[in-house]
Amino acid sequence: MSRKHRIQPAPTFTLGDLLHVCFRHKRKILAISGVGLLIALILPLVMPKLYQSEAKLFIRYVLDTKSPGQLDTDARIKAPDQRGDDVINTELEILTSLDVAQEVATNIGPEKILAKGTNLYEAAMVIHNNLQADVPKKSNVIRVIFQHHDASIVQPVLNQLIETYLRRHVEIHRSVGAFDDFLTKETDQLRSQLIQTEQDLRQAKTNAGIISLDDSKKAYGEEIAKIRQQILDAEAELAERQAAADEMTKLLHTKPLETTNSASTTNSASLTNEVAAPSGKVSEYKRVCSLLDTLEKKFEDLSVQLTTTNSVVSSLRDQIAENDKIKKQLEDEYPSLLSIKLSEPRTTGGDSSDHTHLDLISEVARATALQSKIRVLTNQLQTTLNRASVIDEAEGPITELQRKRELEEAHYKYFSENLEQSKIDAALGPGRVSNISKIQAPSPPFRAASKLVKAMAMVIFGSVAGAFVLALLLEFYFDPSIKRPLEVEAKLGIPLFISIPLIHRNGKARLKGAAKTRLLGPGGTPPSGGSGIPAPEADPSQTEVLPPAAANGSGASHDLLRELKPFSEALRDRLITYFEIQKLTHKPKLVAVTSCGEGSGVTTAASGLAASLSETGDGNVLLVDMNSEGAAHQFYKGNLAFGLEEALEAETRSGALVQDKLYMVTEGQGADNLPRAFPKRFTHLVPKLKASDYDYIIFDMPPISQISFTPRLARFMDMVLIVVEAERTSRDIVQRAATMLAESGANLGIILNKRRSYIPERLHQEL
Repeated sequence: MSRKHRIQPAPTFTLGDLLHVCFRHKRKILAISGVGLLIALILPLVMPKLYQSEAKLFIRYVLDTKSPGQLDTDARIKAPDQRGDDVINTELEILTSLDVAQEVATNIGPEKILAKGTNLYEAAMVIHNNLQADVPKKSNVIRVIFQHHDASIVQPVLNQLIETYLRRHVEIHRSVGAFDDFLTKETDQLRSQLIQTEQDLRQAKTNAGIISLDDSKKAYGEEIAKIRQQILDAEAELAERQAAADEMTKLLHTKPLETTNSASTTNSASLTNEVAAPSGKVSEYKRVCSLLDTLEKKFEDLSVQLTTTNSVVSSLRDQIAENDKIKKQLEDEYPSLLSIKLSEPRTTGGDSSDHTHLDLISEVARATALQSKIRVLTNQLQTTLNRASVIDEAEGPITELQRKRELEEAHYKYFSENLEQSKIDAALGPGRVSNISKIQAPSPPFRAASKLVKAMAMVIFGSVAGAFVLALLLEFYFDPSIKRPLEVEAKLGIPLFISIPLIHRNGKARLKGAAKTRLLGPGGTPPSGGSGIPAPEADPSQTEVLPPAAANGSGASHDLLRELKPFSEALRDRLITYFEIQKLTHKPKLVAVTSCGEGSGVTTAASGLAASLSETGDGNVLLVDMNSEGAAHQFYKGNLAFGLEEALEAETRSGALVQDKLYMVTEGQGADNLPRAFPKRFTHLVPKLKASDYDYIIFDMPPISQISFTPRLARFMDMVLIVVEAERTSRDIVQRAATMLAESGANLGIILNKRRSYIPERLHQEL
């Protein structure tokens, strides 16, 4: 493979691959599909006629009373869910069970179902296998279909099947009459227990002195909260009255009453025992207090008008701080000054003093009344708490009795309902079910086409699918050959130089004429070269032109080469472009054309390439036939065709000229010795090859194998082109051959020959 680049693999499977498989194997696909269609058309003629009857059942709900131990009444009724996957599936299993089929076979008679048979089990299996039951989507309806070859028994069997199913439904979900004695006994026992529990509950409430436990607890709780709130309010009011009385006592300079608190008495005594301040200090103290009041009032007025950073405001703040400091020093030295300040505003006259004394007496009386109220409320609270504790002690037994009564009442109600329902079911009978309705009764028998249509569809679609599967298997697993240009780059990773389609040659006369003429030979009348100069005329008496050896492909006729000429020119252009990109400017350029097997078209490709190269440039082109097993030798005027050494000499190569600027020689005369001797001799010819005046030397090489010399000579070549025959050459063989050539460092390219295109161009196009 090329050492310069590697083509990235394409996707594994594309639409083009699918179309290629379909159109390549269209005959197989159409044949197999046609056979399947033919079989499907024959099926109605060979399959026996089948008749069916259809019915529909509506499942509202399922009433399950099988177990009387269930306590939850709602649990007895099971409704289908939205998909019908729980209850309805259970009903389907009951309907299609073998027991139901066997009971139906017993009632109808096995001889009617089996025509002449009497085996009950076989008749049940026939019913079971021919019965279809399904549920349409998003419904609670069961569709039941029974099919049989005898139209006379289809409807009776389906009728009997539905009746048997309804009876089995009742037997499975309900037990009519099976638990009557048990239910009666349990109901009587629970009634007696419930009466005794109610008597015990009434006695417990009487002993506790209550009617309703919850109402009593609520009433006592509210009463306790109310009394506590009243006590708190009275205590707060008492504290308020005592504080007012203390203040009045201080103002009147009287001895505190016995009802005042101890804190007020202590404060009054301490003020009386203080040392009296000198008259000078008293005057100074009053002056400082008056000055502070004046400064503070002025400060408040200026603060509204000026900012706090103003100098006047700051000065007032400093004066206030200084006078306040003096005031505190005087108060610390003479605490009696505080009483002078407090009493000063209130000592206005005798009438005010008398009024204050009356208020003091009123406050003391009110405080005494509040103390009495607090004592009464405290006693009421204690009494209420004692009564509430009695209810708390009785709550446990009363609650237990209430729970017991509720449980026994639920049991009694459940068993009473079951007993009543059992009596109703027994009166109705097992065949009457209210929760299952017949939407459609069993229909009269009619021809069943579902199985026939299903069988025909399976045959048709199965044959088509089998045909496509067979085509895919043949394409991708059983046929490893290279078929399309995309496979060369995607699966081999080798550059594709050109893809040559298969040229169809019509008519036996054309094939016969082509067999007598070789495109490139020293004799005969080959086509004129690119310059229009014809080749030397051949002497008919001395020239014999035979088809080339079959060693590596049949010879190319003139007509075939003319049809392949556009592809040869395209191959020439791409080869020249490749050399230009690789910057290979030396002359001559050695190009080898080989293959991986016989008949791949190497000779045709090499001849066409050599002919197209001779039509470009000023230099000459030499075509060397390297096939070692040539069956025929070419003669020119009675002499053997020229060899490679003669063609390299300017004096002796004129006889090898087959058309303008195109020479041809063969190295295949030594059939047995060539594979062994030529590589060594070719090594000595390399200097002559490089010194020759040829632009291109094309080597028609034998197929690549383990014993051929092609891999050994590949290292001398500037390009090795491998001709791959489409749909014949194996991909693995090409990969192995490319590996052998790559070991010698050769540059590789692929020519895909005889490619067949199966896909119409309007559907898919490929280069």
